Amino acid sequence: MGRTSDARNKLLAAAATLIEQRGYAALGVAEICATAGVPKGSFYYFFESKQALALTVIDEHWATQRRRWEELLGSGHDPLRRLRDLFEATEEVQRTGQQQVGLVAGCLFGNLALELSNQAEEIRRRLQEIFEAQIDLIEQVVLEAKEQGQAGPSVESREAARSIVAQIEGRVLLAKLLNDPAQLETLWRNCLDLLQVPAHARPTD
Repeated sequence: MGRTSDARNKLLAAAATLIEQRGYAALGVAEICATAGVPKGSFYYFFESKQALALTVIDEHWATQRRRWEELLGSGHDPLRRLRDLFEATEEVQRTGQQQVGLVAGCLFGNLALELSNQAEEIRRRLQEIFEAQIDLIEQVVLEAKEQGQAGPSVESREAARSIVAQIEGRVLLAKLLNDPAQLETLWRNCLDLLQVPAHARPTD
């Protein structure tokens, strides 16, 4: 059982790395197996297709990311600080990736959305669900910010949360294109403007 689980984990790790570096369409099962060091015949023991593997990679990546988002957005800090923590953590992920391989990898979900949203309906639906879940998490923080007078009363919480997620994805895309994680530094300032944070409530640090 341990070896079986180990082979599956190797396939998932190899697929995640290859998809992140090169995209989905260019990859073949043989290359994924070779990178994982797992016999090709073993692939179909775990996954019925390359798309099934990709969906599992997406789900596991989101499970890890969601835990991190919930930790940051559910901390005891004030709402604006929590959002800033999320932005800083997102930037740090891109900086770490650049330091490791020399290139900003971008967002797995955003990269796949751009590549496959018009080609693979099941993947498109799953990515949509993940983005909506991200919006849900941020919306709760926006609501708290409004309740505490840190955000403007006329801010529509759901749309603001959607815009924040869109800005994160857009800035990560620019960081990938320019190979420059500093592109994410504007998220905080843009968020303050988007939420109509009054001058007296704007953090000074």
